[in-house]
Amino acid sequence: MVGAITRTPLQNDDTILLPERIGDLTGLDAYGTGGELLAIFLAAFLIGNLMLAMTGVAGPWAKRKITAAFTDRIAVNRLGPAGILIIVADSVRLLSKELIIPENADRPAYDLAPIVIASSALLGFAVIPMGSGIHLADPEVGLAYVFAVAGIASIGLVMAGYASSNKYSMLGGLRAVAQNVAYEIPLVVTGMSVVIFAGSLQMSTIVEAQAATFDLGIVSIPAWYALVNPFAFVLFLVANFAEVGRNPFDTPEAPTEIVAGYQTEYSSVYFVLIYLGEFLHIFLGGAIIATIFLGGPAGPGPAELGIVWFLIKIWAVFLLTQWLRSAVPRVRIDQLIEIGWKGLLVLSFANLVLTAVIVGLIA
Repeated sequence: MVGAITRTPLQNDDTILLPERIGDLTGLDAYGTGGELLAIFLAAFLIGNLMLAMTGVAGPWAKRKITAAFTDRIAVNRLGPAGILIIVADSVRLLSKELIIPENADRPAYDLAPIVIASSALLGFAVIPMGSGIHLADPEVGLAYVFAVAGIASIGLVMAGYASSNKYSMLGGLRAVAQNVAYEIPLVVTGMSVVIFAGSLQMSTIVEAQAATFDLGIVSIPAWYALVNPFAFVLFLVANFAEVGRNPFDTPEAPTEIVAGYQTEYSSVYFVLIYLGEFLHIFLGGAIIATIFLGGPAGPGPAELGIVWFLIKIWAVFLLTQWLRSAVPRVRIDQLIEIGWKGLLVLSFANLVLTAVIVGLIA
């Protein structure tokens, strides 16, 4: 990269976590440990509901609108302006349906699987810096933590497939765990190349490391890792699509082959939880990509707009997943596994070694 490097320090307000802000604003800090715990609960409640609200818009409405635009069709347009009230209608419809339990289902695993799938994604947002002081926690192992809790969803998928007492569900669960293992390793290894650049697993440090700019003559570009190392960015995108089970990697729920895979026997509120979990993981993947490759909440304008830019980046990743869903055909399960183990795994390790060499030479 040619040109001068200019580093813009983060605002001091960005180092204050959301629970601390809530504690100061509400006076809960004066009540000792109990007040601090209540402030943490309120902060988690706000972030969790923000993500659930985005999922509620994405699943019943935005997904249909985007797919219709790509395929030249008419999407929902009867309920409310642009059909937006389909969110309420679908919520009432799904939650009011009868909850049907398969006769031979393994009840503890069957009941817990939807909760595990949805909650694993929500836990990941705890360490994501969203800008404008919206940051729940900032541990030194933030990136490792978010990979770990996101991987818990694989357990939920296997539980759902096994506990349903359905051969198609079982096949979907086996496909899901095979796919996640094949693509989780390239995902983590590619993420480690970012850690080598930033020198830390802490999410705020990774964001701060991208606050520099490169001056190329009359143009200054941000030192986002997507621009510094576009090869790693593309590898991470592909592995992320496989992790969240979007086209062309949606074989665990392929309707033409195994009905709906691991979720075939789920209905009513259980199906809603699995459906929410699927979109929550898409948004979590977008949040990780935005944080470690796209500068997190960085963007033009004052620091207060950080949350706006962060959400725009997440929705951009969501739009990309829906584009692929409409434009790219599904690969076979054997092709999917081969791409993961023989393609992405090798390329991710090559990228890691090359990154280490470059950083070592620069240092």
